[in-house]
Amino acid sequence: MEKMLKQDEIDALFEAARAQSAAESEGATAQPEVKARVVPFSFSTAGQISNDQLRAISILNDLFARNLTHNLAAWLRTRFHVSLVSAEQIPFNDFLLRIPEVNYMAAVRLEPLGVLSVIQMEMGLVPPIIDLLLGGEGREGALRELTDIEESILASVVEIVCRELSMAWQPVGLSFNFERRQMQTQAARIMPVNEKTLCLSFEIRMPHGSGLLNLAFPAVVANTVLRRLTSDWGKSRRHAPEVRARMETSSKKIAFGASLQLPSVRVPLKTIETMEPGTVIRFNVPSGTAPEWRVGGQLLATAEAIRQGTRRAARMERRKEEVEA
Repeated sequence: MEKMLKQDEIDALFEAARAQSAAESEGATAQPEVKARVVPFSFSTAGQISNDQLRAISILNDLFARNLTHNLAAWLRTRFHVSLVSAEQIPFNDFLLRIPEVNYMAAVRLEPLGVLSVIQMEMGLVPPIIDLLLGGEGREGALRELTDIEESILASVVEIVCRELSMAWQPVGLSFNFERRQMQTQAARIMPVNEKTLCLSFEIRMPHGSGLLNLAFPAVVANTVLRRLTSDWGKSRRHAPEVRARMETSSKKIAFGASLQLPSVRVPLKTIETMEPGTVIRFNVPSGTAPEWRVGGQLLATAEAIRQGTRRAARMERRKEEVEA
């Protein structure tokens, strides 16, 4: 026996079906709530050099490492290898905390900026270098303070390091000038302890010794180097041949304003004030002077005004190069 539904029961079923369909539709279109991620900001990291910028500086100093390897090896007459091991940006105070108590540190002036930077050499490298320069075999020695004579000998090595730095950094226009040795207690006077520095570390290996050569530059030097490196790389950038071809094809569709005119002349103001219809104004130009064809305000050629059909036209006579010759 079939059940007969009343009208109010049919309406209730339709209402229930519509409510279920609306709920499913809202569930399908609802988006999960996105919560904003809040990260604390540290002002000490503002202006930090990016990894790409450090990579560019590393490429520049790889050249210095190779040149110093060849030149000092020839000068000391022994195996000598220099390699860049790290490039980072740290406060100058952190750089000072890494320096051992017995060390060799020197101030170097960077021109034309006129700022001081620091070169620090581990003392494990000093005895073999001095022994080689005094005619020995480059044997290791005790870690101690240098005598005045040893300090003068090592100063000549630091001058060679500065010379090679100047050669490697020549593309950015900076030169390194050795000034004097600095004791660790005097190093804080070279630059503020909170100054951000670009710290470069080079590992030096010799037959009877090894150690690090550390360089610390103030932030103004790092910014100058990055700005000039970016500028130089931008100038040297070249587009692919197919890109250049597309650019040339598109540029040929650009329209420029052009005019055929007499050369520029100077007319007295009195003549302009007394002008009337029919007045003849004399230009200080010979009667045989050909009009100039200018495009975008630039002279391209001399030409003669002609008619081509119902249009005005210009027939080129001599190009700009011929006119100026």
